[in-house]
Amino acid sequence: MFKILKKKIEETIKKVSEKIKEVSIEEKKGLEEEYKKEEIKEIEIKEKPEEKEELEKREESKGFVREIEKEEFKEVIEETKRSTEKREELVGKREPKRLEEVKEIKKEKEERGFVPLFEKEIKESDIEKLRNEMIFNLIEADVALDVAENIFEEFKKLIIGKKVKITKLEENIKEAFKQTILNLLNLQEIDIEEIIRRNKENGKVSVILFLGFNGSGKTTTLAKIGYMLKKKGFSIVFAAGDTFRAASIEQIEEHANKLGIKLIKQKYGADSTAVIYDAVEHAKANKIDVVLADTAGRSHANVNLMDELKKICKVIKPDLKILVLDALTGNDVVEQAKRFNDAVNVDGIIFTKADVYEKGGAIISAVYTIRKPILFLGIGQEYEDIERFEPEKIIKSIFD
Repeated sequence: MFKILKKKIEETIKKVSEKIKEVSIEEKKGLEEEYKKEEIKEIEIKEKPEEKEELEKREESKGFVREIEKEEFKEVIEETKRSTEKREELVGKREPKRLEEVKEIKKEKEERGFVPLFEKEIKESDIEKLRNEMIFNLIEADVALDVAENIFEEFKKLIIGKKVKITKLEENIKEAFKQTILNLLNLQEIDIEEIIRRNKENGKVSVILFLGFNGSGKTTTLAKIGYMLKKKGFSIVFAAGDTFRAASIEQIEEHANKLGIKLIKQKYGADSTAVIYDAVEHAKANKIDVVLADTAGRSHANVNLMDELKKICKVIKPDLKILVLDALTGNDVVEQAKRFNDAVNVDGIIFTKADVYEKGGAIISAVYTIRKPILFLGIGQEYEDIERFEPEKIIKSIFD
């Protein structure tokens, strides 16, 4: 899971680090050159001040030293010294920040015998040079173009202006990238069990609607959630709301029999809203905690089926509308997520086949596009093969 995304992010971090190091080395060379120039100037000032030269000329030509009084000679020497110190002070005030860096280089050269890599402030120009390469790496991992561009912009906000030791540059860039992805995934959590428990305390039946594209694994996911909730001690009824697809009723019925869960069904072609309504009424009459309702798999382009989904939501008013997406469909899930969310305002997402989806980018893209949390990841064919989505755990798998 996320194997290719991990690889591409590692490549990106390494590339960014190398490029910034190259820039910092050039800056360091510039500082060294400046240091040498300043050092030469200091030597010239100390060893060849104009006043001293004039004094020496006079001494040689006229025997100046012998003709003046000692006190006067001392005054000349003192004046020369003061003039020299003043010049040195002026040099020291010229670009004090740069001279401090120069002195630091000199100090470390003496201590270690080589020129160190100093602290570097990361500039926008350092990152912008790598924009296309960074975005392309994300796209190769199934991240949608607009999402990759936004990730890049958010990453820039976290890293630009930061001062880091060059020896820790890669570590800092990695941390900024890590925080960018975490911020994207870390949406408000939805606790299904807490919703059911709260409704139960108020004497209300909880209704969870499962919707999604054809072949997304919607019905199997519904059964997995039923298995999980039953293990937690909740009473459940299934609603065979998919009356459109051939063998759909038989499929959910098989799951219901295996799990020992009551199924409410009607014949093929029946009104899906009516089937789910009957299931809710049955749950109320029998004090059942939750209804898990299946719906017909539909293309987001099928207007009639999308209208039917809107009708179900309007009449039933489910507590949760869960969109089931097949991770292996790649960036198609972005358009699916957008259309379903536009139609019924989904509450959360479950990704199926996450265990065999190595790229990982489509999951990030779908979440970014509709800003709804991932609730679970399907990781196999068995009923227990579903795990709660934990952003920190995913981030760890990508960056550690």
